[in-house]
Amino acid sequence: MRPSKRAPDEMRPVSFERGMLRHAEGSCLVKFGDTHVLVTATLEDRVPPWLKGQGRGWVTAEYGMLPRATHERTRRESSAGKQSGRTLEIQRLIGRSLRTVVDLQALGERQITLDCDVIQADGGTRTASITGAWIALYDCIEWMKKRAMVKKDPLKDHVAAISCGIYQGTPVLDLDYAEDSEAETDMNFVMTGSHGIIELQGTAEKKPFSDDELTQLISLARKGVEKLISLQKIAVG
Repeated sequence: MRPSKRAPDEMRPVSFERGMLRHAEGSCLVKFGDTHVLVTATLEDRVPPWLKGQGRGWVTAEYGMLPRATHERTRRESSAGKQSGRTLEIQRLIGRSLRTVVDLQALGERQITLDCDVIQADGGTRTASITGAWIALYDCIEWMKKRAMVKKDPLKDHVAAISCGIYQGTPVLDLDYAEDSEAETDMNFVMTGSHGIIELQGTAEKKPFSDDELTQLISLARKGVEKLISLQKIAVG
């Protein structure tokens, strides 16, 4: 039995609240159960120096956790003077995931930055961030289209992410913290609406996993991502 009493293939309740911030070109409060992430999209008429003059844009991301997003207060990384390796890895993952579904040439020489701030953490903060970031990115691009800033839609597909793992010998979908901290295998999947795999992160924590278990986890992930993308479609209407 899972700590949450969910079935092995059952996700936590998921919700998207758009337009959370008045000044941002796109914003979304995404909730995966008790994991809550506020994502904002900011449009700027600039690109990184190494992209200047190439006629294409850039999509990047920043990620952070509020001090009391977890059970105990976590020191702000700004006060420590540097970002942790975990933070850098997650924000690079978010940026890579969203760039995969954006036509950077159609974006023009502009940059969209997706800021993912974890308000409350209960496992799956990176997967919630990626899934909510797509909503904020969508709204930012819609903002651009209404102002005739792009000639064609730069957004090529949906993208969403979900965690899976082996908990007490059973493959399960959408791990919360209680499961994540005890899982025998922990994996994160980033996939597109057209069933492409963008990234797969998997680690055996206690014992190696088999080919059959990996196949089961992939199947669970596909089911979860399909559900998330259906919810994205409803959210953007």
